[in-house]
Amino acid sequence: MTAKQDTIIGNARLVLADRVIEHGWVAIAGGRIAEFGEGRAPETAEDAGGDLIMPGLIELHTDHLEMHYVPRPKVFWNPVAAVISYDGQLATSGITTVLDSLRVWREDGAEEVDGRAGVLAAAISAAREENLLRADHFLHLRCEVPMPSVVEEAKELIGRPDVRLMSLMDHTPGQRQFRDEVKLRDYYRGKGGGMTDAELDVLFARRFDYQKQYAATNVRAIVALAQQYGIPLASHDDTTDENVTDAINDKVAVAEFPTTMEAARGLHAAGIDVLMGAPNVVRGGSHSGNIAAVDLAHEGMLDILSSDYIPSSLLMAALQLPKHVAAIDLASAIRTVTKTPAEAVGLSDRGEIAVGKRADLIRVHIARDLPVVRSVWREGGRVA
Repeated sequence: MTAKQDTIIGNARLVLADRVIEHGWVAIAGGRIAEFGEGRAPETAEDAGGDLIMPGLIELHTDHLEMHYVPRPKVFWNPVAAVISYDGQLATSGITTVLDSLRVWREDGAEEVDGRAGVLAAAISAAREENLLRADHFLHLRCEVPMPSVVEEAKELIGRPDVRLMSLMDHTPGQRQFRDEVKLRDYYRGKGGGMTDAELDVLFARRFDYQKQYAATNVRAIVALAQQYGIPLASHDDTTDENVTDAINDKVAVAEFPTTMEAARGLHAAGIDVLMGAPNVVRGGSHSGNIAAVDLAHEGMLDILSSDYIPSSLLMAALQLPKHVAAIDLASAIRTVTKTPAEAVGLSDRGEIAVGKRADLIRVHIARDLPVVRSVWREGGRVA
């Protein structure tokens, strides 16, 4: 990352947490926001050409690193090189803070990247120590609760200072995201070389057995670990009233990708931040056939967006929200990818243009209704 620099950026549309300054400027000093205002900048400033200047995006859930580490079936890339490539894509998508979502479980015969959380966590640390990263990286431990080894693997990572979120997941066929088992079969048939129905029968039978044996006990152990280490919890793919009750009892902070309006309504009423996929907004619906993110936005129940599997979707979706929902203005839309996710995981030093906050900023040009990230600053230093 480049050194912190004192900079003034003028002739910009400044996106604040609660409003937009249509012709404004912002001053950076010592890696922080020193001052901002409306009109002409007080001294010679870098000309933003009327582009948007907004906080750097905050990403809470992306497993996109896995695609760089295993770019083809049975091809494992150098893990540090994979992290650097992935990090560059995040930065040029406007993401300055990311929680790298790592699979904390092993399962033979399913995904090749399973069981590699330790390898990837070590690679992220190595790249950080060598000052090779543009974005600020933390960890999100994705815990598949029916898996026999998930608690022990979580214990191996949870003591790291960069762990910021743990999620409780259960992808047992016939429930939550994949209530329709056919869709889960389609998912695995399309992965890599694909799996046959006979292979899927074996996989699914094993998953049913694992859930029966381990899920309830593992949930309690993971929740206890999170509470012991002060790590926020996320639920995943909540579908039923029972799922909502469990999330409330487990004191989760974020509900990732609820699949039904009823679940989202119960979670939101309980004060749990509802997170949905940015690709869901861009594509106009869920790839799994579940609730559309825009429908939740219309109901005032969309709090956070996540790029999930395509980094550039985060900014695209946020900028599209005001076009879909009249009640959402630009400042409100940008909060779903900046201030709100930052606060959800205790990163109160960033996520908005405010005096004293980190100078994590992006300059965004709009061309053909598409956002183009022209410049990225992290703590005042230009990183892209």
